[in-house]
Amino acid sequence: MKKQSVDEILQVLDTTYGIEKEPFLHSEDWQLLLSIMLSAQSTDKQVYDVLPNLWKHFDTIGKMAEASTEEIESYIKSIGLYKSKAKNMKTCCTQVIEQFNGRVPTTIEELVTLAGVGRKTATLFLADCYGIPGVTVDTHVLRIAKRLGWAKGSNPVQVEKELMEVLPKDHWNRINFQLIYHGRAICSARKCNCHSCMLEKWCEKVIEQ
Repeated sequence: MKKQSVDEILQVLDTTYGIEKEPFLHSEDWQLLLSIMLSAQSTDKQVYDVLPNLWKHFDTIGKMAEASTEEIESYIKSIGLYKSKAKNMKTCCTQVIEQFNGRVPTTIEELVTLAGVGRKTATLFLADCYGIPGVTVDTHVLRIAKRLGWAKGSNPVQVEKELMEVLPKDHWNRINFQLIYHGRAICSARKCNCHSCMLEKWCEKVIEQ
């Protein structure tokens, strides 16, 4: 992959999808972390819709930790996997209070010890909360990065490392939402709308056909 091609693709992504995503409603770091947890296997719109009432009721981390899972569930029922997420949200808040003095930790190693927080969620949180550069790999990023010839790895950790070598650091934080948007709109796993794709000329899937 030539640097010129990478730069051209990134310019197209910036122009098409923007360089900043709409932030989740939050006033505290723990609220942002839980918002990102809620977004897993759900749309951003679903998350945006539940957050105002959720934070109005649970305006402190202590209230979330002390609430029953059933009470938390009642505010997030429209979200995918809401039962397991409600359980993780309660446990996560309890951990933050008891193990980190009520402040969400700021390293991936510590973040992934929290209930419901994997490497993807941790990387997104650090990027969105503190602007710490990091490449977040989900199914859309994994699929499209391989189609563009940016990565060959078979798992998110391998692809993350490859993308950190291919992409300029100032693009790490936004490649995730840009490729998610692209995957949902055009380059899905089930159907590729190649003739509508602004990245078609660089796509190895198309070139191989």
